[in-house]
Amino acid sequence: MAIMNRVYAVLLVVLVVLCQIIAAQSEKTPVGDLSSAEIEEQIQQCPLVQSLNAHKASTAHEAATGFTARAFAVLFPGSPAVNTLLSVLYISGPPNFLLALCPSDIDPASLNTMVAFAFGGLMGDTLFHLLPEIFVGEDSPEHVTLVVADGNKNILLGIAIMVGFVSFVILDKAIRIASGGDEGHGHSHGHAHGKVEGGDKAAASAKASGSDSGAQTDGLRQRNTEKSNAKTIVSAEQQESGPSSNRGYLNIIADFTHNITDGLAMASSFYASPTVGALTTTAVFFHEVPHEVGDFALLIQSGFSKRAAIGAQFLTAAGALTGALMGIAVQEYGGNSVDAIPTPGLFGTSLHWGDLLLPWTAGTF
Repeated sequence: MAIMNRVYAVLLVVLVVLCQIIAAQSEKTPVGDLSSAEIEEQIQQCPLVQSLNAHKASTAHEAATGFTARAFAVLFPGSPAVNTLLSVLYISGPPNFLLALCPSDIDPASLNTMVAFAFGGLMGDTLFHLLPEIFVGEDSPEHVTLVVADGNKNILLGIAIMVGFVSFVILDKAIRIASGGDEGHGHSHGHAHGKVEGGDKAAASAKASGSDSGAQTDGLRQRNTEKSNAKTIVSAEQQESGPSSNRGYLNIIADFTHNITDGLAMASSFYASPTVGALTTTAVFFHEVPHEVGDFALLIQSGFSKRAAIGAQFLTAAGALTGALMGIAVQEYGGNSVDAIPTPGLFGTSLHWGDLLLPWTAGTF
């Protein structure tokens, strides 16, 4: 009888253990529902990955003590939101203060060189830094990073890049149409010269007819011709100054919009990683210097005084702050923040709305 009781006790213990195992298996999250952070956490438990982490930790000290790393740590010491606001200060303040040293008459050849430099800076940051960060991710200084390929995720990121590109092309074309374009400027300019030439022909005709008439009639016709020429010149100046001034104001609007995308790009970069944010800020800074000089020259040509042109550039710098605040809000409340409540991703992927901000801004570049 005692033996039977022991057998029943052992069977009861085995049954309890089996029930616990079954319950644990039922509560385990399916592999398909794991988030990127959960997948990364489980991958880090692999013995091979832990060996790679140990090797990286032993060799990472040399890379972390470089001049660039120390400079970035000094310039951007805070959280992603604080670093984003600091980057706005860096890209907006010095370039605009440098405009006070620029002459009003800038050589067009120098402007073309600076525009080419600005274009190359942004393209280099986009092609060699932002796009790899978007599709592969940023390396972590603490451990190795393994990427799980997801075709749907890559397609969604590519669509976000194309949406950014198309939206900025539409904006650029709309501004060109609103400003009349180069064709409209050439037409009004030639039309004004036609009127002046017509006035010169009238003056020549008046002088020719005046030679056949008396002195009083000749003087009267000359005075009438001079008045007609004066009215023609005033009309031509009004036709030329009106569109030119409008182009200046439209350029201010375009520059403000462009700075909004800069602020969005820096916010999304700093929330991706401090290194990405610092490098993006550096690229935008070297882009902004020639860009601000070019806009300054355009405003001067549009009839703005030097003080008014500098003030307009400081006004457009508020666009970068606006974009930075928008980017911070999207990152904090877009579902991809560290403290955010886990929610299902977009279209069956691990992406959230905040993750699409960086590819969108990369497309606008």
